Amino acid sequence: NAPIFGIDTNGFVNEWNQKAAEITGFGKEEVLGRDLVQEFISAEFKQSVQMVLSNALLGHNTANFEFPLYTKGGRAVEVLLNATPRIDSNGKLVGVVGVGQDITEKKQAEAELTRVADDLRTLIDTANAPIFGIDPQGCVNEWNQKAAEITGRSKDEVMGHDLVAEFISPDYRDSVKAVLDNALNGIVTANFEFPLYTKQGQRVEVLLNATTRRDGNGNVSGVVGVGQDITERKAAEKQSETIANDLRKLIDTANAPIFGIGTAGLVNEWNQKAA
Repeated sequence: NAPIFGIDTNGFVNEWNQKAAEITGFGKEEVLGRDLVQEFISAEFKQSVQMVLSNALLGHNTANFEFPLYTKGGRAVEVLLNATPRIDSNGKLVGVVGVGQDITEKKQAEAELTRVADDLRTLIDTANAPIFGIDPQGCVNEWNQKAAEITGRSKDEVMGHDLVAEFISPDYRDSVKAVLDNALNGIVTANFEFPLYTKQGQRVEVLLNATTRRDGNGNVSGVVGVGQDITERKAAEKQSETIANDLRKLIDTANAPIFGIGTAGLVNEWNQKAA
């Protein structure tokens, strides 16, 4: 169930099995006696395939060489080739045997994975939220554009540096480290608030979700933190609290009796003048 072909010392096909015929669309009678490289290999791979076959004709094996074979209909079939010298009963080198594997679907799957990975990389890098990553030692290995924008620190400035020790203020180091350590142990933390300080020393309030990062084998490889800049929200909350406190003082010290009742008629406000 693998394409197998043979060539003589002049590079002409003298072996072409059913699988080779099946995947290329060329029957055995169509290829026997014809120059394999010149007639069935695409121009950009002629030189490299010729080198592999020439090496085999010199007695050197080549394993896992990838190249495309083109079908009769013009479709590229990706082949993983092992080329071996062919020796006759007298020990004389008489050609090359190539045993291949059709890896077209595998290559397509790899290309799709690469595309998805590239799309994900772009999504992370351009997301409208600060995203960072650390390795198991706590060193930064991911830092997107938004993280760079809100902190004033570029990716180059933070990659490989200890996130907690170098970029978190001393009073929050223990709590941030605890969140990251939990994520390294598989425990997700959501909506954790802490301040990041910009390169210029400005405080940025961040709402953080910390998630365990795993490799292809399921092993913990680090942490991904997705944040939200809540500096303006926190400032608005503080302003609202200040206004509420000022209003409370105004009511309590007003030079007029002021009282309030709830919907059940029970007193819930009684200022100093009312007293």
